[in-house]
Amino acid sequence: MGLARSLPPSSLPQSTLQQELSYRRQHFSKDVADQIFRYGAIVGSVIHHFDRLDRCMDHARSLILDHEEQNLSFPSGTVVLANRLENGQGRFGRYWHAPEGGLWLVLILVNTLLPEISRLYPLAAGVACCEFVRHHDIDGRIQWVNDVRVNGRKIGGILTESCIGRHSGEEYILIGMGINVNNEQFPDELQSIAGSMRPHLSSDLDMNQAAIELLAKLSWNIGLLHYDEMRLLHGRDDAVKGGQNSLLLARWRQLSDTIGRKVEFGFHVEEDPQYEATVLGLAEDGGLILSLADSGTIVEYSGEIRYLD
Repeated sequence: MGLARSLPPSSLPQSTLQQELSYRRQHFSKDVADQIFRYGAIVGSVIHHFDRLDRCMDHARSLILDHEEQNLSFPSGTVVLANRLENGQGRFGRYWHAPEGGLWLVLILVNTLLPEISRLYPLAAGVACCEFVRHHDIDGRIQWVNDVRVNGRKIGGILTESCIGRHSGEEYILIGMGINVNNEQFPDELQSIAGSMRPHLSSDLDMNQAAIELLAKLSWNIGLLHYDEMRLLHGRDDAVKGGQNSLLLARWRQLSDTIGRKVEFGFHVEEDPQYEATVLGLAEDGGLILSLADSGTIVEYSGEIRYLD
């Protein structure tokens, strides 16, 4: 596999984090921005960087098992990063083309959030990936739940899994992310649907710097979830209250092109589409509010959509 590095806590360069913090202070007060970043500082606490892996998700699970077997506390925020994957997979075991030139990683978190907040982890990852794409002046948009698309083509995808520690009983959240950055050659079956950042760039990105930029944006958005929870627990006047005033959901709505679209919904929409509907909005708990042809509405929390317009 060729382990390239296994870095200790606080392994993200302070210069990159400071740049990200300076950007966020343009939109938030200094005290609030600093607090959000402190909450998200666990992201990248340890980074395992490989030349290649079969799947980052499999290696992440092996790290969790090793710590559980040794009765060791797991360093929440650990990242498994690979230059290329030999057996990348998305939802339903779909093949994920993951050659050199893309960002392929898993963020492992020990879940300490309330259920109503922790269910938003996938949306937080989607926002971070979309912000990374937009940071490079590319008009990335989020398709519910968290696919990142540019001009209708999928540039990035996210797969979230969870597991319970065999000995500790801790819940681990594994967030797998893949973004096509410099790579722009795809298998025949993906030619019509996959896209890359490369055609929109003047030159290839440095992949190490790209990974650091993405992790900095993940630090902010994971921090947002913790900040939302803090407001809820402390009964703040601007508290989340079941999703209302959620800073993370507000940002997702800004970046998504899903609301108002006519869509086809299904739990496996490519093989078994279930119905057509119009997207009315995002519920306070992250669900997708859909208007049906008979004027009824339904809220979906899992599954997939395909745009029809």
